[in-house]
Amino acid sequence: MARLLGIRIRNYRALANFGLGQTDYGKGEPLPRLVCLIGPNGAGKSTVLDAFGFVADCLLEGVESACDKPHRGGFERLRTQASGDKGSGDIEFEIFFEADDPDRPIVYHLAINLRDSVPIIVAESLRQRQQGETRGKPYYFLKLKDGKGAVWAGQAVDKASVRDKQKIHLADPDKLGIATLGNLSEHPRIIQLRSYIEQWYLSYFVPEAARIQPPSGAQRWLDRTGSNVANVLQYYKRQQSGAEFKSVLVRLASAIPGLVDIDVEESKDKRLLLKFDERGYQDPFYQQSMSDGTLKMLAYAILLEDPAPRPLIGIEEPENGLYVRLVERLASQFVARADRKPPTQILVTTHSPYFVDALSPSQVWLIRKDQDGHSQAISAASSETIQAMTKEGIPLGSLWYSNHLDDGAPE
Repeated sequence: MARLLGIRIRNYRALANFGLGQTDYGKGEPLPRLVCLIGPNGAGKSTVLDAFGFVADCLLEGVESACDKPHRGGFERLRTQASGDKGSGDIEFEIFFEADDPDRPIVYHLAINLRDSVPIIVAESLRQRQQGETRGKPYYFLKLKDGKGAVWAGQAVDKASVRDKQKIHLADPDKLGIATLGNLSEHPRIIQLRSYIEQWYLSYFVPEAARIQPPSGAQRWLDRTGSNVANVLQYYKRQQSGAEFKSVLVRLASAIPGLVDIDVEESKDKRLLLKFDERGYQDPFYQQSMSDGTLKMLAYAILLEDPAPRPLIGIEEPENGLYVRLVERLASQFVARADRKPPTQILVTTHSPYFVDALSPSQVWLIRKDQDGHSQAISAASSETIQAMTKEGIPLGSLWYSNHLDDGAPE
């Protein structure tokens, strides 16, 4: 499964020149399986998550539609603005990810700008080292400018394939090249990238949505608001044996204090009910009666128990609405999932020191703004003082709460 090594973002809101993890080919520390972004309100944490959502929306719906989402408000509101200036540069993304060879990561570059007041793709490329090489520059196997350029077919970059290119001219400047070429069997690496981005999951969980009794019908993936929790459990029930599914339910219940059992039932009118058996009560409760915290913990537990998880999961402030002890428990569950197979990668933002207490410095980045008002990411692991203090047993969240992370971060 593909793994995100790093990302470079330019001219996207406060992310004028923002890097996280590996941002140069073969250089820098790659991102771990669990990445936590901390920092004050307005520092840019949510913008980082939305940048991933924007790239995924560009792939799934087109560039103009991605820009015009209600929470984005159009291209001009997305492009970084200097003082007294509307901005004029491209919005750019460089995504570094590992497919199946850690010595040969793939770099995807996307640049977007306006043409006749309409946002379009002005450049798009994919690069990778030649097969068998562990050093040296990466070679293009997709290179487009204004929809024109070349693509190299096949699974590997070698001397023969570097010379064997196919000229292409894409007709629609609103659609990503990987969306079109990712449907052609002769481009397996592009197919892999398209599939990887399509499966990114950004959670915007709404407890009220989880209280709805959805129509019966198994669904593979949890949706962004959590309205189909029961449908996903129904899918697990159909895909697994009785003993396997019961084991999943036991693990889900154990993730939520006070619960003895969870199950999914079908009503007479073919709607799905989530049944919760709580310790100390004879009769079960259903989703309409459960607390926000219990429903949130259930949604996160389902994400973490997925037998074939999404490759990248983004969650904003999972601690909201949770009792402090649940925050600690949830953070520990995230840490445990990051080390488990099948692999997934979790990108989370938080304001809770209790959540950060469960993490190591290598998993935490402080997001703060520089003197120009632009967001920068600083790894907690880059501070020798922070490293030493956590080795002495001082929890990382406590160091953050007492301003040691801000004071110890290099300028």
